[in-house]
Amino acid sequence: MQLDEREILHRGLDTFAELGYDATTVRELARRLGVSHNFINDRYGSKASFWRAVVDFALADVQAERDALLSQYHDDDERLRKAVGHLYRMAANESQLSRLIADESTRDSDRLDYLHQRFIRPFWDSITPTVTALIDVGRIPRVAPHILYFAIVGPALALTQNPIADRLDPAAAPTGSRDRDYTADALSAVVLHGLLPPAPGT
Repeated sequence: MQLDEREILHRGLDTFAELGYDATTVRELARRLGVSHNFINDRYGSKASFWRAVVDFALADVQAERDALLSQYHDDDERLRKAVGHLYRMAANESQLSRLIADESTRDSDRLDYLHQRFIRPFWDSITPTVTALIDVGRIPRVAPHILYFAIVGPALALTQNPIADRLDPAAAPTGSRDRDYTADALSAVVLHGLLPPAPGT
């Protein structure tokens, strides 16, 4: 049975997320796709080009969805809460993409450059004016940008760590999309309570 393009890219994402780029061989990709050893090079040019195609597939429409969401809100508190909530739900429901980003974020490589260009920088640019405004009025601590990035994005990447979550709380192991959304929303609430506590008098 010949796979369609979407399934090819989906399986590629699963493989890169599970094994990491370096441990993912063209031979292993061919095995998981059920294709010939030459398929990846013939169709995509190289393993690196296939990886970029996988990332493009995984990130399709993500930024457009976030921009559409944030355009509905003008209050800076609410905009940041919605942006973080959207990020965490995406991380919880697209765990393979999050695993890939978490893994690549530990290495200085052209792949990280690609992720920075396609996902990290657009996300950060979309919330920078909001974060800056909240810093200026004293709602968020004035710290280096990378510290804020870790505070916001780090917990989202942790949503990929289902095996340890299952061990910490077996009874609450998420199974369906509603459970994953609940976990994402609960984590978002905890993070935002520390980063952006309720304003005085509210």
